[in-house]
Amino acid sequence: MLRHVDLMGAAEELYGLRPEEFVARRNALAKEAKDAGDKELSEQVKKLAKASTAAWVVNMLVRHDPEQVEQILELGAALREAQESMAGDQLRELGKQRRQLTAAVTRQARALAAELGERVGDPIADQVEATLHAAMVDEDAAKAVRTGCLIKPMSVTGTEASGVVESVAVPGALGEAVVRRAPAPREPRPAAKKAAKPELTVVEDNSRAIAEAEQAVRAAEAELADAERRLAKAQAKVEKREARGLQLQGELDELRRKVAELEQRIEANEDELSDAEDARDEREEAVEAARKAVDQARKALEAQSDSQPRR
Repeated sequence: MLRHVDLMGAAEELYGLRPEEFVARRNALAKEAKDAGDKELSEQVKKLAKASTAAWVVNMLVRHDPEQVEQILELGAALREAQESMAGDQLRELGKQRRQLTAAVTRQARALAAELGERVGDPIADQVEATLHAAMVDEDAAKAVRTGCLIKPMSVTGTEASGVVESVAVPGALGEAVVRRAPAPREPRPAAKKAAKPELTVVEDNSRAIAEAEQAVRAAEAELADAERRLAKAQAKVEKREARGLQLQGELDELRRKVAELEQRIEANEDELSDAEDARDEREEAVEAARKAVDQARKALEAQSDSQPRR
């Protein structure tokens, strides 16, 4: 009979590793179990699926910032309890508060992933945020996050999370905070502000956590606005240079057209020059022939004059 704690021990270790380390270590653990004579455990370990990037980020957050995760899960429980007696406008405000808080924690998760050598783009960050939001809205989703053994992200449909069981490597771990192993060492990073631990009675009691989340949102929005201003200036410079480039290209094209025209005129002139030189040469030959004729005529005249008798 497979011992649940052995499988969970393997899962705890595997889902605390970096993605590129997962497969090799899973195969090694499966082999260890097989060599120990526990074929059932070996097969179970082999079936443990590698976590998606978003699930890995949440698992890392659970291991490296467990207090932060626990606070938002407890806050989610408090909000679920409070929303039963809330009106529509209050529920909308509640949803806004949840989104602000999960967005703030998602930014922390992205920074953590970067420290661990994994770049997280916006699509993955959206999945991380959706998973945290699901954990605040749905109790079972919160249990799934606490395991630290997610293999894929979760999302919310209506007021419930979907695919909770399928998101956990070992579904039997739901309801257990199974992460007992110390996380792998990492470089120290500046301590993030922690939301105040909420009282689990009314929404107003978590005002400090919401205020800090709102402050984080405002700071991020300010950075975004500043970045957009710098982008606009850079874009204006690009457009100005592009327009100048088009102008210069037009001037260059016009000069090339004029050069081509001048080259054609030069070629035509050279043809005409060649014809003129030929005509000149012919005229020079004609002049030379006429000179010779004149000289001969003069000599003939002189000869005639010399042959006449003198009186």
